Amino acid sequence: MIERLSGAAREKALSELKGWTKVRGRDAIEKTYLFKDFNEAFGFMSRVALAAEKADHHPEWFNVYNRVHVVLTTHDAKGLSERDVKLAKFMDKIAGKAGKAR
Repeated sequence: MIERLSGAAREKALSELKGWTKVRGRDAIEKTYLFKDFNEAFGFMSRVALAAEKADHHPEWFNVYNRVHVVLTTHDAKGLSERDVKLAKFMDKIAGKAGKAR
């Protein structure tokens, strides 16, 4: 079973994420990425989708034109887990300078 992050491990993990905020009323984190255009946003989503499928951990997300809003939580753990932190770091890495956080 996947463990929910808590205590010092949770605080350390969240401190390593830039631009991610806690979702009000849920044990989840969120971030909005802004890209140059739809093509760049869709390319980002495609790369994330491949990694998410491989990890069997899928984001909640919403896309309009150049904007991708992402919410991460681990439903099996009923909250944040290391899987969310790893996926968030991957997203930040591949978004690079193109995906300015909002």
